[in-house]
Amino acid sequence: MTQIKRLAFIGNSLPRRCGIATFTTDLQQAIAQSAPSMETVIVAMTDHGHSYDYPATVGLEINDREVEEYERAAGFLNAKGVDLVSLQHEFGIFGGEGGSHILALLSRLAMPVVTTLHTVLAEPSGIQRSVMASIVDASSKVVVMAENGRDLLRSVYRIPADKIEVIPHGIPDFPYVDPDSAKARLGFGGRSVILTFGLLSPNKGIEIMIDAMPAILERRPDAVYIVLGATHPNLVRERGEAYRDSLMQRVRNLGIEDHVVFLDQFVDQPTLLGFISMCDVYVTPYLNEAQMTSGTLAYSFGLGRAVVSTPYWHARELLGEGRGLLVPFGDSAAIGDAIAGLLTDPERRRAMRERAYASSRSMVWDRTAERYLATFEGARRVRTLKMLTRPDQGVAPRVEPATPEMQIGHLLAMCDDTGLFQHAVHSVPDRSHGYCVDDNARALLVACALNAPGEQRLSEVLTSRFAAFVQHAWNPDTRRFRNFMGFDRRWLEDRGSEDSHGRTLWALGEAARSDASASRRRWAAALFAEALPVVEAFGSPRAWAFTLLGLDAYGATGVDDPAAERLRVCLADRLLAMVPDEAAEARAWFEAGLSYDNARLPQALILTGRATGTPAYVAAGLRTLRWLMAQQTSPSGLFRPVGSESFGDIDKRPRPFDQQPLEAAATISACLAAWRADGNPEWRGGARRAFNWFFGANDLGVDLVDRDTGSCRDGLHPDRPNENRGGESVVSYLLGLAEIRQLGRISGERMKASPSLTLRA
Repeated sequence: MTQIKRLAFIGNSLPRRCGIATFTTDLQQAIAQSAPSMETVIVAMTDHGHSYDYPATVGLEINDREVEEYERAAGFLNAKGVDLVSLQHEFGIFGGEGGSHILALLSRLAMPVVTTLHTVLAEPSGIQRSVMASIVDASSKVVVMAENGRDLLRSVYRIPADKIEVIPHGIPDFPYVDPDSAKARLGFGGRSVILTFGLLSPNKGIEIMIDAMPAILERRPDAVYIVLGATHPNLVRERGEAYRDSLMQRVRNLGIEDHVVFLDQFVDQPTLLGFISMCDVYVTPYLNEAQMTSGTLAYSFGLGRAVVSTPYWHARELLGEGRGLLVPFGDSAAIGDAIAGLLTDPERRRAMRERAYASSRSMVWDRTAERYLATFEGARRVRTLKMLTRPDQGVAPRVEPATPEMQIGHLLAMCDDTGLFQHAVHSVPDRSHGYCVDDNARALLVACALNAPGEQRLSEVLTSRFAAFVQHAWNPDTRRFRNFMGFDRRWLEDRGSEDSHGRTLWALGEAARSDASASRRRWAAALFAEALPVVEAFGSPRAWAFTLLGLDAYGATGVDDPAAERLRVCLADRLLAMVPDEAAEARAWFEAGLSYDNARLPQALILTGRATGTPAYVAAGLRTLRWLMAQQTSPSGLFRPVGSESFGDIDKRPRPFDQQPLEAAATISACLAAWRADGNPEWRGGARRAFNWFFGANDLGVDLVDRDTGSCRDGLHPDRPNENRGGESVVSYLLGLAEIRQLGRISGERMKASPSLTLRA
């Protein structure tokens, strides 16, 4: 039973005329029906210059341009004792640059927030990315309505997978009916009805559908196309009804006035469902693929209509496997042929309708409400545990006394004949997210590390597979490495990020130095040299650091490459220039905030300084690493990696969660580089503390690694470990283990727990 007693929704609300208003109202009503004892209230966003006769469910409204009203709303929700806030985010409904006014509300709330993202931009502007990052940071969970949204949040915004929930757009639980009775009731008896519904605006592609009508009428003379919906209010404010008039003129020019009907009205839900139930084909000819959700598409699909659509993101997911038809953007001939084919083939249309209706039952509002309630309750539990357990109170760890043997069973299980999978569901490889060059480059690093004496060398086939993935990722047209590949082996981009390029260079440099195959060493050196020059134009400090790690290994091969040496000094100088002057700045770090793989920056300077004989690099690397280790050590002496919740924070102490294996592996490497540079035993202790984090010396006192298989959980939440065991986690653990085992061989000792990590009674 839910423990949430008071729930607030922030978003647009009916009678405001827009899709977000409809969704917010529908979600509130569905939750209220599913949990009648729960008190629900809507905080409604009101667009400047307008007023609405809101129902009693709206407890407060916010003028979107007045930041003081956002602050007042936070006070209202806190005073009301709301247990959780459900925020509906869409670009354009909040005031301030990039919608930043909403942050004044979120930053003042005393309860957890679950944010539903109605749009996820693949290429956000700088301010949009910044605002989105702050909203996600303030949210215990984020909800998207399609798998593509999850993928974008992971790849573009680097949001941890376990913070994301996919809950499809809700739909009314409407019976499966034939259209004839509704046609007769609405005055379209005996016609073949094509319908589009929604606020009218140029991005909806209505022109394309109008141009398709003459071809449809040649095969189905009784066809009528109904365009139901008022013109978008923003368009009316800017241009009046000029757009609608232009569409009507287009109809007249084609001489099809009797076959295209414009119904200029914003209809209530019962009326809308009546119109949808009478149509033979529902069409969404949108012009832009970057549409994460469409409520009208979900509704028509859920009522068991035959749907023809352009392949925007939501339509691609919903209409696959014969549940609808997809046609190219802006192609009137294709859309006309698809619709005419359905109108002249009743059996095919019936089969499509039945598939759509059957597969949509999980989307009805009562089921959707159940999924939201479960997400809300989970977010509330996490927030409660955060408040009850102070992050600086470390849990007494259970420290393993000896370094484990190298086990690679899980790594092998996470690979197929293409390479290493990105993600897993628990310990089962998750094919839906495919592969990335980041993880396969790390896997190549593991393969090189296992060439050290005393280790279980990876098979030649598997090492070659990682190398082949890296080679295939190389795009000679862009001189960059691609990163993300779908399970169908199709690249999802022409080029990856600067960081993924730098990390791949690192793996190539290491392969050039220590791969078991002489032929593969020559391959790695050649591809490294080919892919290196573009880095000079990069702006990412981590890309510079990864490249410097690769240059350290590449240089150790003895190759004579003056251009590489010049770039090595150039990149190291750039990193050095980012370190504040020791006398002027107490914060000894390269950036104003901390992010991921932090320890690789000082490691790169230390290694470069030793290789080039430049003491200034080494000194800066040691100073920045010492500062970082202070941030990554809890008051009880535990290693506490920078939590992903901190990413994007400026000039703040790191937050403790979520903790990820990547940070522990980076810290082990950096501390051992520092130990080799100045011999101070504190660095070996730091590496040991970071390694022991994998085995219970952490804030929750839980093991992250299965010693028998070598699998590693994806990290620590505030209340539990992440049970998924993906590619990044297993290679991070194995890299850290390989270095610790090598340290043990060099020092001639078995690893022991450091004094600060002894078991407490």
